[in-house]
Amino acid sequence: MASQAPISAELIAEHNDAHRSASDSDYSALGEQLARRGLDIEKLTTAARNFSVAIPSWGVGTGGTRFARFPGVGEPRNIFEKLADCAVIQQLGRATPTVSLHIPWDKVDDLGELRDVATGYGLGFDAMNSNTFQDQDDQNQSYKFGSLSHSEAAVREQAVAHNLECIEIGQKLSSKALTVWVGDGTNFPGQQSFTRSFERYLDAMKAVYAGVPDDWKLFIEHKIFEPAFYSTVIQDWGSNYLAATELGPKASCLVDLGHHAPNVNIEMIVARLFQFGKLGGFHFNDSKYGDDDLDSGSINPYQLFLVFNELVEAERRAPEKFDPAYMLDQSHNVTDPIESLISSAVEVQRAYVQALLVDRAALEGYQDENDVMMANRTLKTAYNTDVSPILAMARQRAGGAIDPVIAYRKAGYRNAVGKQRPASRSSGGGIV
Repeated sequence: MASQAPISAELIAEHNDAHRSASDSDYSALGEQLARRGLDIEKLTTAARNFSVAIPSWGVGTGGTRFARFPGVGEPRNIFEKLADCAVIQQLGRATPTVSLHIPWDKVDDLGELRDVATGYGLGFDAMNSNTFQDQDDQNQSYKFGSLSHSEAAVREQAVAHNLECIEIGQKLSSKALTVWVGDGTNFPGQQSFTRSFERYLDAMKAVYAGVPDDWKLFIEHKIFEPAFYSTVIQDWGSNYLAATELGPKASCLVDLGHHAPNVNIEMIVARLFQFGKLGGFHFNDSKYGDDDLDSGSINPYQLFLVFNELVEAERRAPEKFDPAYMLDQSHNVTDPIESLISSAVEVQRAYVQALLVDRAALEGYQDENDVMMANRTLKTAYNTDVSPILAMARQRAGGAIDPVIAYRKAGYRNAVGKQRPASRSSGGGIV
């Protein structure tokens, strides 16, 4: 079952023709600059083309806050319409070839049809995401007071069964990973025993782990707060590491950039987790105060660069152990989600390419000599380099748009689907 590309190839070609001369000129100038630093722009462009980050299926919908949600035009109503929107992002940006599904939000009766539609769009499926933080109409037990760590065995068993179902669905869609995040925790001191709730979580996760295929990965996600505001069961990378270590080699830690206290040194956490073999992957977003789920690179792009600086260094040191998963995880409250996801994928890709510019030999020498200023300058030289021409060339050569957001607006896709998809009237809270 083939699907038609959402954006016409002719429109993309016309867009690129209009921007090619300036793009080529910028690329040539950057190539000369990088050559003086001993860097090959063609190798960097190839690296940019090979880089990818998954799109969360829920990310193409309009998000919200605890107070309100303001629906957008042409919001996708089901997973098939979500895939169409994801196809637009991939077609124009060429850095997002996979989609991460959320169950039960994306559950369908015919998985074969879902797989065929995705294939027709040139998309594959990334990690499966379970949901035991929200009650569904057809479930017998409530997650109000927790799921995998709940005091009642029946609730824990229901949560385990749901995660196992996610694995079964993922196997039929050629996914290779399960991400488990729980909202379990407390809002008042004394509400639960910290020790016993963590013990119950580990016991339940061992049952999930037993169902993880040998060629799969189990990603455990931590979060310092929300929806529980006094404590969470897996609140930081330490608890995450303990849980992943207790479960076994298929389990590792997933780092969401918004799931930490303000000013936490996330790049150091990345280095520690990789050093001890438990860095599983990332949910990329940005934040100002907490888990804001803002567009990646919109608030602190330097932190994003520093994270990739550690990743590039990790791959250099131990390439045989380097295989992190990358996914965007954002809530788009006031922007077109497609534009935000296109832009965010570009910013994540940008941080990766900038990190490739770091003179590793020089940096290591300055570190050994305790030359603080020059070590910092070495990082800043890479970060301050505008690699936009490399990203544009990588997109162009892969069949995407030189400026994907401008091409998207020119295509008029949002207005077109707005006529096909009835407007949502929801006015309730809209946390995604």
